[in-house]
Amino acid sequence: MNPSEIKRITDILPCLSTVSHHDWHHAELVSVGPSTPHRIQEGHMLQHAMFMVKGSVRIHRISEQGREITLYRVQGGQSCVLMMASILGDCEYEATASIEVESEVLLIPVGVFKEWMDHYKPLRQFIYQQFMQRITAVTNLLEDIAFKPMNYRLAHFLYTNTNDDLTALKITHEQLAVELGTAREVISRMLKDFQNQGILSLSRGNIRLTDRLALEEIIQQYLS
Repeated sequence: MNPSEIKRITDILPCLSTVSHHDWHHAELVSVGPSTPHRIQEGHMLQHAMFMVKGSVRIHRISEQGREITLYRVQGGQSCVLMMASILGDCEYEATASIEVESEVLLIPVGVFKEWMDHYKPLRQFIYQQFMQRITAVTNLLEDIAFKPMNYRLAHFLYTNTNDDLTALKITHEQLAVELGTAREVISRMLKDFQNQGILSLSRGNIRLTDRLALEEIIQQYLS
């Protein structure tokens, strides 16, 4: 890997800035996209540690009944903590990764990554920080699923993924159900209720908000 490429990567992932130039010859930067075949799914034994340089990968679980839920997304400057836990624990990967957009991924062979973890403190700190951030995020997700009603969760998703200038979302009912970990029928029924209340309008694959204040009021009911 040439110095300019290493510089670009470490600008995005400063935790790797102390890695010696010699050690970089083990690493590989690859371009991937939604159509790129891969085996990063539940039960897979990982051969590489992966760091996102740019792009977005959705990490999700699929239940025995076939229901899917998004756990989190890994974007530029981040890593998948479930992957790191699998590698460090020498165990199978416990989720599935879906590449959402054209992305760049830094690949480091598992054995080399473990050596780097031993030798480079900034990398260790980064991985542990990622663990804490993701644990908090997934804990909040579980709390939402267990304790908060679907109308709050749907309102919160629509509110946080739009703003005063961006009032339309290009998303299907099925995709929304995956994001929120519920059935498509539940989402369709709730969106219809929101439409009847004048909060939004629906068209094929699109949701346009007409009353963001009403969404905020729904959210505040469960935060007060």
